[in-house]
Amino acid sequence: MNRFLSALAAALLLAAPALAQSPAKSRPNNAAKAEPVFTYDQSEAAMAFATDLAVRRNLDPAWVRQQIGQAQRLPIVVRLMQPAPAGTPKNWAAYRARFIEPIRLRAGQRFWEDNRETLARAELEYGVPASLIVGVIGVETLYGQHTGNYRVIDALSTLAFDFPTNHPRAAARTEFFRSELEQFLSLTERTGTDPLTPRGSYAGAMGWPQFMPSSWAKYAIDFDADGKVDLFNSQADVIGSVANYFKAFGWQTGMPTHYPVTFDTSKLDLDTLLAPDILPSFGVESFTAKGAVLEGPALQHPGKLALVLLENAGAPPTYVAGTDNFYVVTRYNWSSYYALAVIELGDAVRALVPVR
Repeated sequence: MNRFLSALAAALLLAAPALAQSPAKSRPNNAAKAEPVFTYDQSEAAMAFATDLAVRRNLDPAWVRQQIGQAQRLPIVVRLMQPAPAGTPKNWAAYRARFIEPIRLRAGQRFWEDNRETLARAELEYGVPASLIVGVIGVETLYGQHTGNYRVIDALSTLAFDFPTNHPRAAARTEFFRSELEQFLSLTERTGTDPLTPRGSYAGAMGWPQFMPSSWAKYAIDFDADGKVDLFNSQADVIGSVANYFKAFGWQTGMPTHYPVTFDTSKLDLDTLLAPDILPSFGVESFTAKGAVLEGPALQHPGKLALVLLENAGAPPTYVAGTDNFYVVTRYNWSSYYALAVIELGDAVRALVPVR
């Protein structure tokens, strides 16, 4: 976006002499008009929500109305939330390549080496592998390099009151973002933070681990024991909070996230295996009876399994046998592509870190 604006400015500067030489009456008015800023003090729905929120959360109504009233509608956020065009192919190989690449691997190695003791402490206390924690932070923000430039209150207010109506889950998503806006204002009031200051993603996620406000309130912890939770500046708090998040969602220490799987085509019942999507639903015996082929430790897996499908555009798809822990990883982002990218990035970084 910055390169686009620079190019646009350069083009206007180059065009200026020619425009100056043209007669005023023949010069067309082609200047792009900036979209007027809309603030939510102009929205009856937003102001009604603010008043109701203040009552439910026992907050100063004038303060809540003032904060939401200063929030600006961001048209780009509405555009970014538009559903993908129908028929857009998914491509695991291309998705993976965005994250398992040299820059992110080197940054991950530095992060691990800089935080070796904290990662080890988090793994010991929560049972969550250091590699998974490192993988999440790397995929989310490239180890703090890309935490987002949108004012959180603008992004959340835009999605709370102007979520695109053509989205198939518009009503549910509107309610979700209204809840997150409520959590955000409660959090900032409780911590004495100016609500107009925090910046994050276009969806309102914040800090190195990109926690939504509700996740910050529920799972963020003071892992460096300095008396405050800071997911923007404290790498220890980031590490501990990610570990705490996974533990809260049921991470089982020592269980693999997935196993390799192939198929016996003579008895393959692919439709039945894929029906539960990524929710582990089959014991090993029923899984293999439907044509899935497992080997080694996978045959002794004590829990349920899911057949996880990852499409590769026009190429043959990738399959893995996902465990309950794979499902836990998807609770951070409800995507099997995301989960496997996090897992594989963490494993790749771990392979680069010298053992002490």
